Amino acid sequence: MSTVTEIIEAVKRLDERAKAEFMEKLAEIDFEDAWDRQIEADAKLGDSILFGRRRSRRSRPDKTA
Repeated sequence: MSTVTEIIEAVKRLDERAKAEFMEKLAEIDFEDAWDRQIEADAKLGDSILFGRRRSRRSRPDKTA
C-alpha cells in the first residue's frame, strides 16, 4: 500500500471533528512554496548545463583557420 493510500484510509477513519481539523490544517499548507523551490532548483540546473555548454564551445579550437 502506498503512503498516499495509507493517508487517505487514515483520514477516512477519523471522526468528523478530527477530519475537519485535518482538512483545516491541510488547507493551511503552502504547496506553492514547494512548487516554487522545485522551479528554482530546475532553473539553476538548467543554468549550470547551459553555462557548461557555453564554456565547452569557447574551449574548442577554431576550425576556420
